[in-house]
Amino acid sequence: KMSLKEAIPYAVDEVGGPTILATFTVIAALLPMAFVSGLMGPYMLPIPINASTGMLISLGVAFILTPWLFYRLFKSAPAHHAESEEQQETRIGRLFNSLLTPMLNGASGALNRYLLLIGIIVLIGGSIYLVVNQSVIMKMLPFDNKSEFQVVVDMPEGTTLERTQQVLTELASDLHALPELYDYQIYAGTAAPINFNGLVRQYYMRSMPHMGDIQVNLVDKGQRHRKSHDIALRARELLQETARKYGARVKVVEMPPGPPVMAPLVAEIYGLETQRQRELANQVETLFGQTPEVVDIDQSTEASQLKELIVVDPIKAAHYGVDEADILASLNTAIRGDDFSYLHDANARVPVPLRLQLSPSQKSSYQLIKAIRVRSQSGELIPVSEVTKRIEITTEPSIHHKDLLPVVYVTGDVAGETDSPLYGLASISGELDKLDFQGFPVTQYFIAQPDNPYSWSMKWDGEWQITYETFRDMGIAYSVGLIMIYLLVVAQFRSYGIPLIIMAPIPLTMIGILPGHALLGQQFTAPSMIGMIALAGIIVRNSILLVDFIQQQVAAGVALQKATIQAAEVRSTPIVLTAVAAMMGGFFILDDPIFGGLAVSLIFGLLISTLLTLVVIPVVYYHYHWKASQRKA
Repeated sequence: KMSLKEAIPYAVDEVGGPTILATFTVIAALLPMAFVSGLMGPYMLPIPINASTGMLISLGVAFILTPWLFYRLFKSAPAHHAESEEQQETRIGRLFNSLLTPMLNGASGALNRYLLLIGIIVLIGGSIYLVVNQSVIMKMLPFDNKSEFQVVVDMPEGTTLERTQQVLTELASDLHALPELYDYQIYAGTAAPINFNGLVRQYYMRSMPHMGDIQVNLVDKGQRHRKSHDIALRARELLQETARKYGARVKVVEMPPGPPVMAPLVAEIYGLETQRQRELANQVETLFGQTPEVVDIDQSTEASQLKELIVVDPIKAAHYGVDEADILASLNTAIRGDDFSYLHDANARVPVPLRLQLSPSQKSSYQLIKAIRVRSQSGELIPVSEVTKRIEITTEPSIHHKDLLPVVYVTGDVAGETDSPLYGLASISGELDKLDFQGFPVTQYFIAQPDNPYSWSMKWDGEWQITYETFRDMGIAYSVGLIMIYLLVVAQFRSYGIPLIIMAPIPLTMIGILPGHALLGQQFTAPSMIGMIALAGIIVRNSILLVDFIQQQVAAGVALQKATIQAAEVRSTPIVLTAVAAMMGGFFILDDPIFGGLAVSLIFGLLISTLLTLVVIPVVYYHYHWKASQRKA
């Protein structure tokens, strides 16, 4: 019965305390994400900072701008009739009366309350089971929808550049079966222009004759129906036959949003005996190949190959009077080339060097090389074959080190229904537990480097390591956020039990988040986890509004059961409207390949948890105080 101008301060005051507390609970849930360490830290940092700043600004808008703007726009509007408000409240009241009364009737409603609790526990357990049976796939980051991907080709060591070029051309011709293909570039014996993968996986260092790249460009994503990941899967199938035909290792490498790792699936083999270390790596590589959906398998060691050496015979060289330096200079000139003069061209800015060397086809002929003649001290031309000998040796493969320990990397990727390296890792790890390498067990390490370099061991790295570190830090941030929320609510309500009631709906978000991911076929990724963390703060706001109203009504002399039902009746409208507003925001990023998981968490988590909160919080609050009154009695 007040004018609008008089009523606004009372309206703001009625929800002022809960609104302030709810704002800071959202900030408390998000802010710990700013301390995520590792490679994902810089990616996560803007989210809690921007969201927390936005929450503080929105609090000022709610207390200052919204009341003022409402007054400016509606000060001359006619007042609502009290009868229509009562009728509307009666309809909502009848709904909550019929829903909540059977569970709020003291001892007679206790069974219904326990049945509600059991039902919620079953729903939460069923939601988690979706992860166990792989209905929801866990992954670090989803694949983006780029307009390019890369085909990395490794021919057998010793393959000539011309042969590599021929195979690359044939592989590229297989890609014409892709209707989304725009064009491609072939790089034989050199690396493609550096990109994200080239920087992280060091593809820019590929410069051997047996190495090659095919840079594949697709039409714009607006002109195709399939995502780049689906196209890459099809491209891998098209290239397999040609790769087997020539014994090439072909890897289809997509442009990932992250994480920056050598390969999605990496096994680091440690041991101090180089030859046996490589034998173990070969066995691990075999297990990779026997695991379903594991593709693009490779290892860091090169195959041994024959190398021809032309060695000067000092006795014969002395006999013929030929200087060893002259022999080496002649061979070096023939094979590598030597500038013996310069051409002074009037049209050239600098002198053009004149290089003397054998043609590429002649360099591979030992008959031509050994026929090269070297002048002796007496002036006689002596064939190189008379003063040298030809020997064959086996090249020593390169030895990689990590943390000063020799290591062999076995790498792979996962393509198929799961598309997540975590499941391939789990399958291979189970088989490795059965492996007995030359009478010694192979110890597996998942989160730390091996501490004993003298024993055979294997460290899992790649996407698993980044996934573990990120979800570990986000889990810690989630826990810290819950503790901060608890302390804030304790400070507001001056109770240690009521904050637990207010935070009870947080697990309810799982009932919406995981089935939502399963329903839409969305992988549970780091953005999904961000949405779950944000929901912890958002959903607590609903509980605060309900509990605050119940306490106001009880303080005004209303019976606990009636106050509980009225809280759900009166506060349901703002709770539902704000939840719908947040869900609508999620729809704008639902089809985004990276942040789609965040949208699914917000939409389905808010939908289910909001509806359940309107029932669970009144019931749990009532049961808590009913039990307290029973103990006093």
